[in-house]
Amino acid sequence: MDWTLAWQAVVMGVVEGITEFLPISSTGHLILTAAWLDFWTEEKRGVFEVAIQLGAILSVCYQYRERLWGVVTQLGQAGPQRFVLNVLVAFMPAALLGFFFLSTLKLYFFNPASVAIALVVGGVVILWAERRQTPIRVHTVDDMRWQDALKIGLAQCLALIPGTSRSGATIIGGLLFGLSRTAAAEFSFFLAIPTMFAATLYDSYKHRELFALADLPIFAIGFVVSFLVALLVIRALMRFISQHDFTVFAWYRIAFGLAILLGVGGSAWA
Repeated sequence: MDWTLAWQAVVMGVVEGITEFLPISSTGHLILTAAWLDFWTEEKRGVFEVAIQLGAILSVCYQYRERLWGVVTQLGQAGPQRFVLNVLVAFMPAALLGFFFLSTLKLYFFNPASVAIALVVGGVVILWAERRQTPIRVHTVDDMRWQDALKIGLAQCLALIPGTSRSGATIIGGLLFGLSRTAAAEFSFFLAIPTMFAATLYDSYKHRELFALADLPIFAIGFVVSFLVALLVIRALMRFISQHDFTVFAWYRIAFGLAILLGVGGSAWA
């Protein structure tokens, strides 16, 4: 085993696990981290990122296993049916937009400068959303209507631009549309399951020729690290938002984005 690659896989797994469910952009951080580490080629790195994203997805499935199992076993009832419908409605806009335009978006926006700008803009939006203090209309995920889900699904489309953050777009979008912090965060987690599974399957099929048996240990390291770190982050985030808002993440995004734009450590990524 190449121990340099193994260590880089650990770092990438940690970055994915920390950033996937926080409103700070996992894709943006992975692009910058991979560039800093000089981790594999762009094509092979993309396949590796699919593997560690799968680890993050499964952490959500594990954390909410009882809720998800209840939905599966009680699908004939109105509550679980509404839950599934809401997730599917929210999933469709980004799925369709990504299917037709993701290659174009990658061509123009998957670079450090674009990531930095999106980080700053997203941070400003979070600060604005927190100060706006929209009245809470939806207190739990079970209270959501399909119209609420559609609005969050449209907000998720913004996350196709790296640096925006899928969780940031859906959580902050949820707050602006009248969801409580807990409802917005939990729905963002549930929406991540079909969204990220679909992206994983699509990327795996598209780049299937790049999978090599010799790379399996490196992929396994990144997968396990991502799963464990993401699980801890999900639990910590739910505790955090019970007493705090998202302002700290907004200032982090702005500071990090400006640091990249001003060349503080960012010249090596340009």
